[in-house]
Amino acid sequence: MKEMLKMILVLSLICGLSGLTLATVRQATAPRIEEQVLTYVQGPALKQIFTDYDNNPVQDRKTFDMASGPITVFPAKKDGKLTGVAFETFGKGYGGPIGIMVGFSTDGAELEGIGVTTLKETPGLGQRIVEPQFRDQFRNHTTRSVALSKNGGDIAAVSGATISSTGTVAAVNDAIRIFQQIKDKLQATWGS
Repeated sequence: MKEMLKMILVLSLICGLSGLTLATVRQATAPRIEEQVLTYVQGPALKQIFTDYDNNPVQDRKTFDMASGPITVFPAKKDGKLTGVAFETFGKGYGGPIGIMVGFSTDGAELEGIGVTTLKETPGLGQRIVEPQFRDQFRNHTTRSVALSKNGGDIAAVSGATISSTGTVAAVNDAIRIFQQIKDKLQATWGS
């Protein structure tokens, strides 16, 4: 009986130390992981959206608290004046969530464009949403109605990838809804 208690105590100690080690490593690497995501995932998506800016949107980013959770907004400025903002939303894709960085004009009347950040879609089909032929349909598009052509809109879906196209449009519409909620905060933060 004493041997069994000794084994339980030793195993509990090993598990506790392992958990503490993992938690410490996670906490120590979290800033580096965030930096990598900003540099190699969100940064390139911002470059697909904004063409004329002279600031660093990644460095100038701000986080706003929303009822659904925090949202990180990336501002694009030219000569110190805010020209647009972008943030990431997600839609449901065939292979999992599709991350879409959506850019807006300062008044929110038009989309500046979109950039894909997260994608696990089928190669040759769903992954074609990253191609300019699909992405460019969102550039300078009004925010009043973004829908696929099969639903009465003017966005042509990627052939053979209806789920990916639908997920992208859903992410854009979610971003439009969020933009309307934080529009006043954006102007108060960066001006227009």
